[in-house]
Amino acid sequence: MAEPIHFTDDNFQQEVLNSDQPVLVDFWAAWCGPCRMIAPVIEELARDYDGKAKIGKLDVDNNQRVAMQYGIRSIPSLLIFKGGKVVDQIIGAVPKTHISSKLEAAVSAN
Repeated sequence: MAEPIHFTDDNFQQEVLNSDQPVLVDFWAAWCGPCRMIAPVIEELARDYDGKAKIGKLDVDNNQRVAMQYGIRSIPSLLIFKGGKVVDQIIGAVPKTHISSKLEAAVSAN
């Protein structure tokens, strides 16, 4: 069963920017209530999109370089990457259907 990947400053280039699949990155922190609210949704998406997209989380407290690089000011912030570039962004705790529709667009677009 697929689990969300834990992205870090050190593995971000390899896991996200160099990925041949679309990647959903959940920028979060342990103290953030809305981040904890969507955590089960991120876990479900990791299972739903296993083999089609990478789904993972980046703790902004422990990985400030990447968070600053992408101008993350509000969490949770979800960025969808494709071909090493941000193709979509979602800010805040939103329903799973909203996230999956944007992720599906990235997965199905060629």
